[in-house]
Amino acid sequence: MANPAFDDKQERMVSDAPPTHYVLKIQSYSLLSKNSVDKYESGVFQAGGYKWKMVLYPNGNKSKNVKEHVSLYLSMEETSSLPSGWEVRALVRFFLLDQDKDSYLTVQDAMRKEWRFHRMKLDCGFDQFLPLKTFNDVQNGYLMDDTCMFGTEVFVTREKSTGKGENVLMVKDAIGQKHGWKVDNFSKLDKEFSESKVFVAGNQKWKIRLYPDGKGNGLGGFVSLYLVLGDADTLPPGTKVYADFSLRIMDQLQGRHISGKANHWFSASTEESGWARFISHATFYYPNTGTLVKDTCAVEAEVTVLGVVNAL
Repeated sequence: MANPAFDDKQERMVSDAPPTHYVLKIQSYSLLSKNSVDKYESGVFQAGGYKWKMVLYPNGNKSKNVKEHVSLYLSMEETSSLPSGWEVRALVRFFLLDQDKDSYLTVQDAMRKEWRFHRMKLDCGFDQFLPLKTFNDVQNGYLMDDTCMFGTEVFVTREKSTGKGENVLMVKDAIGQKHGWKVDNFSKLDKEFSESKVFVAGNQKWKIRLYPDGKGNGLGGFVSLYLVLGDADTLPPGTKVYADFSLRIMDQLQGRHISGKANHWFSASTEESGWARFISHATFYYPNTGTLVKDTCAVEAEVTVLGVVNAL
């Protein structure tokens, strides 16, 4: 039965058996606080085929506004290699040695419920594991000669991959980046398209792609111009990048640039976005337009990344 003096979400019992999976012994415990160690993470240990560590807040987890208590948690580690949508459920029990009686106070969920760990929740535990007054009272045997010993047991009960999922991160106060590209010897371009060097905008890699003889419904009569995600072939599965962008072919004589503006979700399957009929050959090659001067064409891209989607 839970002791009413403690958190009613906990079941507290006394056991003679030591913890099965990990022991954390701390000497000169008081020096943690004196040396401003507000949080201590144990070494990594294995249990149930997964890796874990204990996380101790000697004077309470301040990020959760915990006061006058010890906070104790179990954290799942090294999860990056787990399959998409993974979930692990485990029965967890914490231990605190009563050095006077050589027995252990054990603390677990009051309903003996499994704790659920997944990519968005890597740790579980008790904000109010034990009142500091109780912990520091030498008559309880938990802290003697400034030494204490915590422990834990972790029994994995269920594990599964829940399938696909995604995390959408929209970018606050996104900043646009410009990139200029001079295409020299335009009349001698003999490939289907030419590409600029890779440039970075919004922590993503990009290229400008120009089709001198057009593409799609612009083939043969237009210059086609596209923005391309630079590393689409190496993106993790499920990644998408939402960008607002402008492409321009510069008027090098009068500053009356030819521009297009759009937005697009870029991904491995839709790596480029732009215009098949960006500018007609008749306009592009007309001398007074200024788009081709001394066989050089000047192109500019402006890219603002507004959102990124990653698979969970």
